[in-house]
Amino acid sequence: MKKFKYLKISKIKKLRYIDNYYKKKLYIVFLHGFMSDIEGIKPQAFKKYAVEKKLGFLAVEYSGHGKSSGKFTKGNITEWTNDIRNSIKRIVKKNNFILIGSSMGTWIALNQFKYFKKQIVGLLGIGSAPEFLTRLMWNKFPKKIKKEILTKGISVIKNEKYEYPITLQLIKDGKKNKVLIKKNKFKIKVTMVHGSNDEVVPVSFSKKVLSVFTSAEKKLVIIKNGDHSLSNLKYLKKIIKELNIIIKDII
Repeated sequence: MKKFKYLKISKIKKLRYIDNYYKKKLYIVFLHGFMSDIEGIKPQAFKKYAVEKKLGFLAVEYSGHGKSSGKFTKGNITEWTNDIRNSIKRIVKKNNFILIGSSMGTWIALNQFKYFKKQIVGLLGIGSAPEFLTRLMWNKFPKKIKKEILTKGISVIKNEKYEYPITLQLIKDGKKNKVLIKKNKFKIKVTMVHGSNDEVVPVSFSKKVLSVFTSAEKKLVIIKNGDHSLSNLKYLKKIIKELNIIIKDII
């Protein structure tokens, strides 16, 4: 099911992706989270769904993520947004598509609305984390970490499971990519799915995303006992059920 491919963006940039090609069909575009990739259960589950429904599908690893080219510490929201923008132009082309954003992926998804004003026909967010670099990281960092980032340009944030190299340029770029202020007038279905036990991103972020849309058909789904990733099969079945609801009036 995986069948990874590479998209050459420039002489020095190649992005790894998976897809399901249909010439004139609705596409599902999956956008993964921060320091994640497209080898996990979510992109594979959504591709399987697309194949079964005879829909197009695309999931791309941003530069510096997974096996795409580039260094993670050189990347930022603007670059990753452009990675997806260019990939959609090259692979999805003129077809309509639904965006599925996982965590940071919803931030990247919201940035696409200014580029694809006629093609985006739905949005599904999973543990959405737009503007997390400022709201969940920088604003909550202790003075010691802030000082290290300001003086050295980077600090490695550690927890029980991960190490996050956070750069000054990443933080600065994140502050420029504000998506929770401007109102969005797209008349589409927008569904935010969030785990009740998400200890990484508060459910208020999903609510903030919904508040941005003034003309959409909006829905908030809280999955009982769900964590941040919502990657197990039980949760994915519920997410795919919501995706079905978005799609049924489109195809």
